[in-house]
Amino acid sequence: MAIHQLLVSASPDDAITNAAIELRTLLRRVGPSEIYARFYDPVLGGDVKALSRYGSGRPAEDLIIFHASIGDPEIFLFLRERSERVVLMYHNMSPAESFEPFDPAFAGLLAAGRRDLALLTERVTMALAVSEFNARELEGLGFRDVRVSPLIIDVERLRSRPSEPATEHHLETGIAGPILLFVGQLLPHKRPDLLIKAYHVLVTHLLPEARLILVGPNRLPRYQQALQSFVQELNLPGAWITGSVSASQLVTFYRHADTFVTASEHEGFCVPLVEAMAFDTPVVARAHAAIPDTLGGAGLLLPPDEDPFLLAEAMAAALTDEKLRSALVDAGRRRVGDFDADRARMAALNNLLDVV
Repeated sequence: MAIHQLLVSASPDDAITNAAIELRTLLRRVGPSEIYARFYDPVLGGDVKALSRYGSGRPAEDLIIFHASIGDPEIFLFLRERSERVVLMYHNMSPAESFEPFDPAFAGLLAAGRRDLALLTERVTMALAVSEFNARELEGLGFRDVRVSPLIIDVERLRSRPSEPATEHHLETGIAGPILLFVGQLLPHKRPDLLIKAYHVLVTHLLPEARLILVGPNRLPRYQQALQSFVQELNLPGAWITGSVSASQLVTFYRHADTFVTASEHEGFCVPLVEAMAFDTPVVARAHAAIPDTLGGAGLLLPPDEDPFLLAEAMAAALTDEKLRSALVDAGRRRVGDFDADRARMAALNNLLDVV
């Protein structure tokens, strides 16, 4: 019996792609297992196959694990026409309205994806959600047999990766003040604009020497340009938007960060929260979507309101209050232990074996 995974899009160091690769290692203990994607970066050619190579005439007892995070008409048509059983792994879908001013076509894919997802309720044998927040959403859509199966996050592998020398040299010699770090795709619903507003308040009134580094790929060129213009308009030379970085560069930023901060308004899980805690970095976040579930009380969690002044005060406290910093680091260490990679692997495998 074969168990294959299906993604709309796969890219290097993407959390969903990494989760699929981790899961494939487990699935190959059961039987043949490959990863197929509608779109994928050629760099992943050794790990991911084109959807067009998925053969016909597969046995009905085979399984397809569909990682849902965005809509694509061809993917949903493919799933409805196949005879194999389908297991849904839900990573959540970003709100379409956040993208409409910058990329209406992409916003349309997100809106269509949510509509198509609801049409799969009778097609899906089991639904796996990577967080309690996602599980509640699936249950609301009418899915049956919804289970929480945490993402497989191997923080030890991340922590063992060496730093990137050039980035480390720049952070040690070119940046004098404490570092606020954000990691994630620079997308509207993650609210990097609110981080920039709060940072402006911080350096104007509270902590002039602080630095803000926004690390992550720029998926929407118009939005990235708007952020760069915003930084220039506010005259913030201490704000650095890095764009995409390598895994070695990423761990270098984590090792040098004094506080991790996010203003995101929609997360199905938010892997960078766990990664930051794994590097003993205090976390400041707002109580939106799955963020409270993922933090589990281990971060400085703010109300969901859009308040750059409160966010700036929290940034300052997390950077300067040593008692608070120590408490957040200790809580983060305990919370990271809840995301043990081996336990997550076992949970995923046990759930899938129930279907097998």
